[in-house]
Amino acid sequence: MAAPVSVADVRHVAHLARLGLSDERAHALTRELNTILEHMEALDRINTDGVAEYSAIEAGMRLRDDKGPPTPMTQGATDLAPRSRDGLLLVPRLATHEDAAE
Repeated sequence: MAAPVSVADVRHVAHLARLGLSDERAHALTRELNTILEHMEALDRINTDGVAEYSAIEAGMRLRDDKGPPTPMTQGATDLAPRSRDGLLLVPRLATHEDAAE
């Protein structure tokens, strides 16, 4: 049986993403992707009848209890910032968000 992912497939995706790939890297990626797909096929063959589904998103992530008292800061957060106003930290605007007219 032919491998599900070919070197041509890897090169096509790399071209779409505008990535340059050496021949060695293209072949390595092809092997890695096919290995991943083999693992997925093995997982797909596992009989999961009677196993309850679990969703971390729906059930929420299990967290451990916090232990110990909170550690107080020796300085207030606004004391650590170069500029603050009304308890908020002021940061410089990103150059990408500057108005072109300014």
